[in-house]
Amino acid sequence: MGQPFVVENKLGADGAIAAAQVMQSAPDGYTLFLATNTPMMQVPLLKKEPPYDPVTAFTPVSLVGRYTFVLVTSPALPAKTMSELIAYARANPGKVNFASYSGASQLAYAQIVKTANVDMVRIPYKGEAPAVTDVLGGTIHAVFATPTVTLSHIKEGRLHGLAVTTPTSSPLLPEVPTTVEAGMPPISVEFFAALFGPAKMSAEIAARLSRELNTIMSRPQIREQIDRHGFALAGSAPEELGAFVRQQLAAWSRGFRDAGINPE
Repeated sequence: MGQPFVVENKLGADGAIAAAQVMQSAPDGYTLFLATNTPMMQVPLLKKEPPYDPVTAFTPVSLVGRYTFVLVTSPALPAKTMSELIAYARANPGKVNFASYSGASQLAYAQIVKTANVDMVRIPYKGEAPAVTDVLGGTIHAVFATPTVTLSHIKEGRLHGLAVTTPTSSPLLPEVPTTVEAGMPPISVEFFAALFGPAKMSAEIAARLSRELNTIMSRPQIREQIDRHGFALAGSAPEELGAFVRQQLAAWSRGFRDAGINPE
């Protein structure tokens, strides 16, 4: 685009601090928000007084892609496939321990419990690493985790990869099926990243930014580099992202309600 890009990491408040800076910026296309599902879904849905409405507070530019999570189990559990996990959980109600360490992992767990009608015990953790460590040790039976943390353990047979959350299989784990291929309904909530501008940014600017971003993401060398991190690039037009955000707000709202996660 003939312009330098400066990446400024604004940490804190689950992305709400960065969101506030973008909201206060001029809608000229020079300040953009690379946001995940945390500031776009969890922040507005889990606050009794939401700091913003993600539909009206930002101008959608393009989807960037989806984070891959893989359901892994301990070899101590006699389940190497999703169907075997469900069968074992049904035969042993309340005896399968399932770790969660974030709103996303808790929702993925809750959807399996609801759709498969099984009784498993959720064990909350403060982070992904200690949860995976305890699955490796056999004290926890299962967890949804990222390929970057679990890949080597799956390849070495120290963990069983049962399913990935993305709509298509992961290049890092081509042998692991999607949740749908594994016999489960698709997980309705998506773990994504997308690009937004301030509210009232013109359609022309949003469309130009979207085209340029999608052109970059289509380059094979870029895709190969990003694939290694377990992130599935997927672009969109601005209006497609807008529809996606509205659809995901409804899905995340249902998911939080089903999981018993209430606004605070």
